[in-house]
Amino acid sequence: MKIAILGATSQIAKDLILSFFGNKNYDFSLFGRNTKLLEEWVDDSNLSEQHQVLAYTDFNNNQEYGIIINFVGIGDPIKAKKMGSDIFKITEQYDDMALNYIKSHKQTKYIFLSSGAVFGGDYQEPVNENTVAMIDINNLDSTDWYAIAKLYAEAKHRSLSELSIIDVRVFNYFSHTQDMNARFLITDIVRAIKNKEVFKTSADNIIRDFITPPDFYRLIQAIIDFKPINTALDCYTKSPVSKFDLLNELKDEFGLKYEIDRDVDIVNASGSKINYYSKNHLAGRISYFAKYSALDGIFNEIKSVLISEGIL
Repeated sequence: MKIAILGATSQIAKDLILSFFGNKNYDFSLFGRNTKLLEEWVDDSNLSEQHQVLAYTDFNNNQEYGIIINFVGIGDPIKAKKMGSDIFKITEQYDDMALNYIKSHKQTKYIFLSSGAVFGGDYQEPVNENTVAMIDINNLDSTDWYAIAKLYAEAKHRSLSELSIIDVRVFNYFSHTQDMNARFLITDIVRAIKNKEVFKTSADNIIRDFITPPDFYRLIQAIIDFKPINTALDCYTKSPVSKFDLLNELKDEFGLKYEIDRDVDIVNASGSKINYYSKNHLAGRISYFAKYSALDGIFNEIKSVLISEGIL
């Protein structure tokens, strides 16, 4: 089976590609804007045999793809804020590219990377199967652009009920391959551990459910193996973790030092969220079963970072 990956230069896409390494059942067409950079990564990762690097202008209806996975989007909160309203145009452009293809290739399964941010609101409670999206339409802010772009795409996908489209809502993701200079909670923590600095954080005890590459791969493989469906699935692990439980465990395991600072600078490209995770485990119905908890997954990935840099 041939799989087309749009946005193949994104880190979560690269992690998934590496997770498929050694699986001879699939050949990959990798699409990205910077093909030179992508080709270098493919060569460095010894993936040339099953992976073809292509420009978006090479994507057309004459190719036969069994699966299309669309990773086009923003992975860094600072980049998301800088992009502003352009996120609407970019999201729709590449989504329409995939939709136009599957409309004439109805046997193709389309997996779209969405976000937990589609629900809007302040996440005083985690979302579940009955959660209603909340967008304050009379008081929209730039932190709403990303969520609305993804929500619009999902609504369009549900309207095409005859096509196999699965929206995968990523709430929190962490990998040892990420850019540790990016502004995320976990990357900020990793830098503090590496540099033996004090990690400064707010007093809010937020709860997160960080999925890591092994379980994300399990979810995507379950979608590929399941019958054609048109739905949205939330990412989740065996259990979420609160910020201070995480910090205390990292203090014991890796010597992290932290303190509460009311004036700490926190980047929230899509707004502040207290319980940003999902209790909607619909993916279990397609035989997805998480192997790790959020805490176990984070431990494994941080350990990989520290080992690769000779700290452990």
